[in-house]
Amino acid sequence: MNILVIDGQGGQLGGQLIRLLKENFKDMKIMAVGTNATATSNMLKAGAEQAATGENPLIVACRKADVIIGPIGIVIADSLFGEITPQMAVTVGQANAVRILLPINKCDNLVAGITDLSTAKLLEDVILKVKGICQIKD
Repeated sequence: MNILVIDGQGGQLGGQLIRLLKENFKDMKIMAVGTNATATSNMLKAGAEQAATGENPLIVACRKADVIIGPIGIVIADSLFGEITPQMAVTVGQANAVRILLPINKCDNLVAGITDLSTAKLLEDVILKVKGICQIKD
């Protein structure tokens, strides 16, 4: 299974995600796309097998992904302080992959009905969801 982690700004969330995924799923291929070089670098340091930066790498990686994981802003044009282009948001939204979106209430995007969970709790839930997807695919 190919997992794509997308993150922007400093890539801290993406780096944490990749470290947890590597701990829990030894045989999965993890790709990372950062919206800037810093985010990409941090996700690569966290253990992504492949990493790239920007719009076109995101478009290509989405074609190969079985699961896409990132903050909810990856499907909202101009989010992450403008780092997500309209084409990036459309590509993620139309990808033939399962999307696991973390409800991060930042950058003027607030998700109603979601309590403010700690990042640790959000990441724990991501791992549970990926385990569920793996069981379905097996």
